[in-house]
Amino acid sequence: MSDTTGQPSRDTKVAVIGASGRMGSEAVRAVEGAAGLTVVGAYGSDDDLGDLGGAEVAIELTVPAASPANVAHCVERGVHVVVGTTGWDDARLETLRGHLADAPPASSGAGVGVLIAPNFAIGALLMMSFAAKAAPFFESVEVIELHHPAKVDAPSGTAARTAAMIGRARSEAGCAPVPDATTDDPDGARGARVDGIPVHSVRLRGLTAHQEVLLGNAGEMLTLRHDSFDRGSFMPGVIAAVRAVADHPGLTVGLEHYLGLA
Repeated sequence: MSDTTGQPSRDTKVAVIGASGRMGSEAVRAVEGAAGLTVVGAYGSDDDLGDLGGAEVAIELTVPAASPANVAHCVERGVHVVVGTTGWDDARLETLRGHLADAPPASSGAGVGVLIAPNFAIGALLMMSFAAKAAPFFESVEVIELHHPAKVDAPSGTAARTAAMIGRARSEAGCAPVPDATTDDPDGARGARVDGIPVHSVRLRGLTAHQEVLLGNAGEMLTLRHDSFDRGSFMPGVIAAVRAVADHPGLTVGLEHYLGLA
């Protein structure tokens, strides 16, 4: 909230859902250290969310099985939501759009805003944007994502989002499918296909969150890579999302839309 000078008139009240997790606990610390924001609720996975402590914005960082219900709880109470949990497929997004259409207005009187963010790291968003721009110029494109072994889903939300952006860019440019003569792969060694793009997942002790996009033509290869060595790398994006979500009513997929990178 701002006064007529454009300066914050009071702190925005923020709740963190999934506060006991690795990302959630980092988010609590980040919000507590951010000017103009106040943590009014920090909820574990089994906690009753209730009125969310009177929050205006909730940060949802739980697991795919719990996330839709948590987000619906917020939307039904007119609370904006910044979602970092993965697993939001087309069916879940469509259901969420219905919830938003029926939602009461937020405290500001405008519509409720929900951001689904596969990745909050600014470098990762730039990597995804660069990959989409480069993809139509290369015959071959593959995505490799590498994470810690405690990650429950594969491929990662970032990899799926990257492949979708690449697939759309190549389709709009009229590109042919990526070449691949494989006809025998009973164990799935060639990885998954997301929007026609091969995606490979690595789960390895010692990693945090990493991704490569490999783009190839005859005689050349371009490699785009992003590495998050610490979850603190995600926090500037989380804070930027919390500050901006109220200005974007409805559903937005990808923090890049808030940052002018789309």
